[in-house]
Amino acid sequence: MRGEFVDLSGVRLYYYAAGTRGAGEPIVFLHGFPTSGHLWSDVVPLVPSGHRVVVLDLLGYGRSDRPLGRPVSIRGHADRVIELLDLLGINYACVVGHDVGGGIAQWLAVRHPHRVSRLCLIDSVGFGEWPTRNVKLARAMLPLTRHLPATWLLSILRSDLLRGYQDHDRGIRSIELYVRPFASPDGRDAFMEHLLALESADTAAVASRLKEIMAPTAILWGRHDPFLPVELGERLHAAIPGSTLEVLTDGCHFVPEDAPARVGDALAALLTR
Repeated sequence: MRGEFVDLSGVRLYYYAAGTRGAGEPIVFLHGFPTSGHLWSDVVPLVPSGHRVVVLDLLGYGRSDRPLGRPVSIRGHADRVIELLDLLGINYACVVGHDVGGGIAQWLAVRHPHRVSRLCLIDSVGFGEWPTRNVKLARAMLPLTRHLPATWLLSILRSDLLRGYQDHDRGIRSIELYVRPFASPDGRDAFMEHLLALESADTAAVASRLKEIMAPTAILWGRHDPFLPVELGERLHAAIPGSTLEVLTDGCHFVPEDAPARVGDALAALLTR
């Protein structure tokens, strides 16, 4: 597995690649808010052989550049994903998205259907039913909180994110990696940009066209997701023709970390459809 930076329209994005350029189509993994490509660390080794794998840190997350005013909406991220695919010479791929990454995947499947061979949505945003109440409250308080120390904001974020893990020890370790880019004053400003961009307008814009998705689609959901309820997964399942839905009875929000084997099995099945 190797990681490197790539220049896209004046910003540096970090991605790592694994696997081989075999007969199977490439697989692109997209994380959500406020995580990074680390989310997929235990899933990537379980991908069936013969597939090129690309794991991206979206702009403003992980090792990628800070946004500095560039769009970090679902559409903004999706445009950069297409640009990355072009640069890497990937014509089409199986796109796997978690949380906001699932919203990006939906946008790609609807607006760029020829680039998405298969689709996997895991505890994904969708329709107009997000962000969560806590995120809306945090945005409403921005005039009061945006100048507070990053340490204060991140302590609240840590506690909230931990609710999304079944394995709290794993969650504590991963959350420290996820919040690290936001720990400085500049990082705090980047976090605020992400917070303001958590809007459902882009998923709502493609909602009526989910029925047009022809790519084989698998949906996975944690029954006890405290942020995105399983009913949202059921609604996506009903909207996307021929999709499958697997609900993990003991799962929370961060299914790729809590249950990587289940994700690996679902991907293996999807890649044979």
